[in-house]
Amino acid sequence: MLKKTVYVCCGTGCLASGSHAIYQALQAQVKTLGLAVEVVPQIKKTGCHGLCQKGPLVHIAPQDVTYIHVKLEDVEEIVEQTLLQDQVVERLLYVDRQQGKRVVSKHDWTFAQKQLKIALRNCGEISQDCIEDYIARDGYAALRQAVTAMTPAQIREEITCSGLRGRGGGGFATGNKWSLTAQAPGDIKYVICNGDEGDPGAFMDRSILEGDPHTVLEGMAICAFAIRAKRGFLYIRDEYSLAVENMKKAIADAESHGMLGQQILGSDFDFSVEVVRGGGAFVCGEETSLLHSIEGQTGEPSPKPPFPSDHGLWGQPTVINNVETWANIPVIIQRGAAWFSAIGSDGSKGTKVFSLVGKIANTGLVEVPMGITLREVIFEIGGGVPRRRKFKAVQTGGPSGGCLPEAKLDLQVDFDSLLAEGSMMGSGGMIVVDDRTCMVEFARYYLTFLSEESCGKCAPCREGIKAMLAILVDICQGRGREGDIQLLEELGKMVQANSLCGLGKTAPNPVLSNIHYFREEFEAHIHEKRCPAGVCKELTVLQIDPQLCTGCGACVKVCPVDAIAGEQRQPHVLDQGKCIKCNNCRDRCPVDAIVVG
Repeated sequence: MLKKTVYVCCGTGCLASGSHAIYQALQAQVKTLGLAVEVVPQIKKTGCHGLCQKGPLVHIAPQDVTYIHVKLEDVEEIVEQTLLQDQVVERLLYVDRQQGKRVVSKHDWTFAQKQLKIALRNCGEISQDCIEDYIARDGYAALRQAVTAMTPAQIREEITCSGLRGRGGGGFATGNKWSLTAQAPGDIKYVICNGDEGDPGAFMDRSILEGDPHTVLEGMAICAFAIRAKRGFLYIRDEYSLAVENMKKAIADAESHGMLGQQILGSDFDFSVEVVRGGGAFVCGEETSLLHSIEGQTGEPSPKPPFPSDHGLWGQPTVINNVETWANIPVIIQRGAAWFSAIGSDGSKGTKVFSLVGKIANTGLVEVPMGITLREVIFEIGGGVPRRRKFKAVQTGGPSGGCLPEAKLDLQVDFDSLLAEGSMMGSGGMIVVDDRTCMVEFARYYLTFLSEESCGKCAPCREGIKAMLAILVDICQGRGREGDIQLLEELGKMVQANSLCGLGKTAPNPVLSNIHYFREEFEAHIHEKRCPAGVCKELTVLQIDPQLCTGCGACVKVCPVDAIAGEQRQPHVLDQGKCIKCNNCRDRCPVDAIVVG
């Protein structure tokens, strides 16, 4: 019998669905079989496999079989059928709606077809806490090449020629940042990984930190050699406990293997890395706030210039890049700048990782070449909008990003194209909404988040966002007035122009882009006192269309206040006096007979 390896996804999403218990059950089940040592399958905990919505996921090699929604009661069957008899358990395979069939391997899913994994190349393919697995896939080969066969200037030139831009949101040229820091006066320099991923719905950096921690360390070590730094810091969001745990183990393992610490790979290069847990504020993801937090100060931004490349941590020149940026570095050094720069669009080279969430069939983590269209990501990789609903918009760039309508679906996904249309790349959140989303309420939701997360240091952000939020709340609650839209636009432009840091400057984006593309919804709220999407309760009246209602009773079963009545197979009636406008009935009705009056 050919020896097999079982990869159990133990990223945060699958862990929440019970994957660790499945991992333990697989180990226990195999142990009870008493197999000969040479054929005992390896059971490995891995990082995210990508299709988070279908977890827990279990992948078996070399047969290349992937199972979804695995439960504890499935473990015995998997072991007996697939591990012992090389038979596939059909009912556990993914049903690919686009292909119209069950698909055996995750690599053959439509979800995977247009992806190109560079930053995510090891996630789901190696043990998340085993340096030997990383080394077996050419891990630390790039560091060895950099330290033994390249000069610091050559490394910086290679990164510059690759065209890699920072994946944390700003999109600054990575090679230029390194060169500025290297050339800055001073013998002490620092390297920092920004892992303070605070965007709602974003989990790109988290997945890399959890599933492939050594690629981040290798990227940081290569940079340290290139700028002659001796210390590095991993600033990780405090809630990311698994990422912190895996990264601390990775640091210890890298030190024991001579990849970190003193005289790395037998050279005179010394570099140590320390984990710092985040300060718990969204603004700490802004680089100057992050620096203050590491120093033990309040996480508040500072005016720029000076930039961290000149005056960073404890006043010394500092390189700050985010997790995904660091994950690209080893591959660029190993495969070359020309290879990397051949991927992507003119001004945006390589790939980008996105957390694809919201009203989308295939929720998960994707990595695509820059220049791919929104349509390809949402409808081919993502599988489109589920439950017969219609696509309405996609927000890119997190809470400070903008919403793009259906007319922009053929827009290329790259730094410059998104920015030109009022949105942004950001760190990589991509939230899809359907036709039952109120774009006024959507803007209010994100501005509430940004108002609460404003550090309050500068008045334009602190007071401007608060004033914009008050107007949006009034509009959603039926108190909108003539001139509110114009006032929102004026306040938004003021906040953009005068806020101290990048977070404040981008905070008005969700409001301004929604007004630009969905102005008619704002006008309906203000002038007609009506929410077209039926979300804002004070502006919504739900009715049952007797021409559409089939009397199936589905709405009756989900109404929490017994507001719907009617005979079976006869049109039902909704009591307006009882209705609390929870929209449960609209969500459940199979024929869309519940309409907004």
